Amino acid sequence: MAAEVRRSARNQRLVLAGLALAAVVGAGLLAIPALEDKATFFYAPSDLAANPPAPGARIRLGGLVKDGSVSRENDGLTLVFTVTDGARETRVRYTGLVPDLFREGQGVVATGRLGPDGGFAAEELLAKHDETYMPPEVAKSLGRAGGAGAAGAMHRTGSLSE
Repeated sequence: MAAEVRRSARNQRLVLAGLALAAVVGAGLLAIPALEDKATFFYAPSDLAANPPAPGARIRLGGLVKDGSVSRENDGLTLVFTVTDGARETRVRYTGLVPDLFREGQGVVATGRLGPDGGFAAEELLAKHDETYMPPEVAKSLGRAGGAGAAGAMHRTGSLSE
């Protein structure tokens, strides 16, 4: 009789452990699609050319604002500029308030979607916050592209040791 009680208790623990494991796996399976919807992948212009994202996918585009490429449309709110990594360029359109630190020759990260024409429609625009900082993703992409000025930009960020 005591052996039966021990076996019954052991079976109950195994069943409870199995149910707990199933609950954790079920929660993980439910969370994965939700997280994929929120994930935004980082691309440099060279990355877009080599491996374009799925149509309509939300991504982050980063690089340097090309000198002489910034212009405003007639509405006064739409900004058009070119992001470069030294090897490739991507044209960006952004409508909204521009960060005070946004300017030519500086690092920028834009979140948005790539259009069918290859242009980038930005929903959010982030500019670097001081003269020695560049987002790590931007510094790495400039280093990979090996564009003009990439080594100097990477040196300022301290990313040469990575």
